[in-house]
Amino acid sequence: MFELSKLSSASQWPGLRKQIEEALVEVLGRFPKDRTELQVKVVDERSFHGYVRRRVNYFIDEWERVSAWLFVPEDREEVPAILCCHQTVPEGKDESAGLSGNPNLAFARHYAEMGHVTLAPDCITAGERVSAGLQPYDTSAFYKDNPKRSALAKMLWDHIHAIDMLSEYTAVDPARIGVIGHSLGGYNALLLSAFDERVQACVSSCGFTRFADDDDPERWTRETGFCHVPKLREAVKSREFAFDWEHILALGAPTPTLLLTAENDDVFPNTQSCDTAVDGARKIYDLLGASDAIQNFTHNGGHAVTREALQEADEWFERWL
Repeated sequence: MFELSKLSSASQWPGLRKQIEEALVEVLGRFPKDRTELQVKVVDERSFHGYVRRRVNYFIDEWERVSAWLFVPEDREEVPAILCCHQTVPEGKDESAGLSGNPNLAFARHYAEMGHVTLAPDCITAGERVSAGLQPYDTSAFYKDNPKRSALAKMLWDHIHAIDMLSEYTAVDPARIGVIGHSLGGYNALLLSAFDERVQACVSSCGFTRFADDDDPERWTRETGFCHVPKLREAVKSREFAFDWEHILALGAPTPTLLLTAENDDVFPNTQSCDTAVDGARKIYDLLGASDAIQNFTHNGGHAVTREALQEADEWFERWL
């Protein structure tokens, strides 16, 4: 495993960073060489007090469009934008938009009410992207068409296109783009921050346990249902991992990153593991002169975003965007 603690100067980081990124891409699968022209289409629009909500879709490859909710504050220009990644719920983007589900996870509506442009897209296998004849979060059809890629890489690639859209949107200041997500959305947010330097602030809620500390690392490699990363299976069997979540956090440095973790999380129960990952990544943040740009806020609200945790996220974006 790559030793972050052995670095003694910032000049040593680019070489190690390249090695870590290459190891991660080798497991996730290669990205396409070219990005697709978005060709954004507005499907419908509704006005609310202070903002407009639009249902839009846009291309993420030559044939496939993604459906998303776009929130735009009224009479404002050059505002910060936040990409809102949904958790593992069948309705996908609708929970982030506040149309269903947990109101504390209605990130897109919440930050629109605070004056931000927000975008909440569907991930593959969720919302309007469930394959015909399959249940939500069944990736069998995806792997039939993409045997050399991973669902995790696909979600990352789609979210990079979402940042493309926000960067090109006239109301957005492209230098102030953030990302937030819970659970599935939490680790999607961290991966996006690691691979897309346009992300200027990241908030990840209940997103992981380190592979090496996880009592159930098979969660990432299941044969049925939602399989995240098939190529991780050998590492799971041997319990020898080339990288772990501290390396993914380090790839995001010096992007300001806030973890929201729970002492009694029943999905990712090893909260101390998140502290270990933050401590490991902090070495890189320190070397890059951004010691205060990575934090872990822990609550006792379970696998959820509490009101207190949401306030921490609000303050994080207020500070860094």
